[in-house]
Amino acid sequence: MAETDVHYRLMTDLRFELEQFFRGESDVYVSGNILLYYVEGNPKKRVAPDVFVARGVRKGGRRVYKLWEEGRAPEVVFEVSSRQTWREDLNTKWRLYEDLGVKEYFIFDPEYDYLVEPLIAWRLESGRYEAVEVLDGAVKSETLNLELVNTGETLRLRNLATGQFLRTPLELAEEADRLRLEVEQLRHKS
Repeated sequence: MAETDVHYRLMTDLRFELEQFFRGESDVYVSGNILLYYVEGNPKKRVAPDVFVARGVRKGGRRVYKLWEEGRAPEVVFEVSSRQTWREDLNTKWRLYEDLGVKEYFIFDPEYDYLVEPLIAWRLESGRYEAVEVLDGAVKSETLNLELVNTGETLRLRNLATGQFLRTPLELAEEADRLRLEVEQLRHKS
């Protein structure tokens, strides 16, 4: 559960952007903040990643994500760190995601207060996480073919093919408002 409005907005923006980015791929499931069970028969063995992407998994709503039913772990996990979660994100979840085979793990501190660096990245290499260098606030997700960018205000996702940031719901709403206004102005001129 999000700790603040800042955390909630970032989690929902990331999830929306990723869902839009992969909307044409039927076997890419994007979710977050749902329980992911990883040991059949043991309901205590669970975690709730803030945002995750699983390839080879059908789209569609789920109440929970059961690893043994889905057949694969998420490939990428994002944790939006906070005062209450940063230690767990860096230790407990880091080890768990490594053990589950999550290919890339990213932690971002949207308050720029709890982590030494606001954006931290790991990539699975031979079954173990290796730190990935964040250069000038940016790091490439090889799995997603996106770049994660710490703007100094928030975390954004950049499409490597276009060089453009993926658009947030607010940005799309503002664009729709601008287009409606232009249409209205054109109607009044006619």
